[in-house]
Amino acid sequence: MTARTDAEPRSKGLLTPGAPVRIARLFPGDRAALFVRHYWLPRWELPAVARIRQDVLEYPTANLVVEPEGAALFRAHRGLTSRTLEDSGWAFGVLLHPGAARGWGGASLRALPPVVPLPRLRVDGTGGMAEAVRAGMARGDDRAAVAAFEAWLDTLPEPDDDARLVDRIVAAVEDDRDLLRVEQLAERFGLGVRHLQRLVAGHIGFGPKWLIQRYRLQEAAAALRSAEPPQLAGLAAALGYADQAHFSREFKAVVGSAPGAYAAAVRG
Repeated sequence: MTARTDAEPRSKGLLTPGAPVRIARLFPGDRAALFVRHYWLPRWELPAVARIRQDVLEYPTANLVVEPEGAALFRAHRGLTSRTLEDSGWAFGVLLHPGAARGWGGASLRALPPVVPLPRLRVDGTGGMAEAVRAGMARGDDRAAVAAFEAWLDTLPEPDDDARLVDRIVAAVEDDRDLLRVEQLAERFGLGVRHLQRLVAGHIGFGPKWLIQRYRLQEAAAALRSAEPPQLAGLAAALGYADQAHFSREFKAVVGSAPGAYAAAVRG
């Protein structure tokens, strides 16, 4: 299978604008789309003494990442994550649908460590897949790397009903700004609140309250990076916060700086 490149992905977690990193984003083929939201393939080449820190506010799902010297499943983090880039390199990243990772990990994601090396996953063939992906990336053939990954996916069973339900729950929170409370989300899907909490935490690693907060803060960071950032009071109200102070505290706790400071730093 080959990847589609005819649309922009909705997921934009990068918080460090203007860094000299080229990121190719490709979309999965038909069956692979049961598991994969999109592929993100960064490449960088920096001067010998240069270092770039990339800050990311991750979307609420796991990523499978193959690099020249290793490969692992990275589950969602509670807050901001950072990585320092130097020299030259590449990575083959797979943003998974939220329901996919639990079946591969063989346990609730809440019980798994933040990083799980591929050989420890409860699926076969990860070693051969990683080597084939590395071969494609090393020669600059992104589509060959994607094809190698999707050939491996073809050997795996499809996500189960719970996994697909979690995908729909996460999509609802992402798309509907009016979903601001866990009780609303449970009612939307005809679930008890405790059932919803167990289901979401088992597949993502965090509960539905965190899920809602994460998407609203993603929207806030994107708005503050725009050419004409909104007033903070209006932004807080639009995202469902009771007041600007509450919004600012949550934003700083996750992103690491207050909204005003973040907007000023982006403008440079």
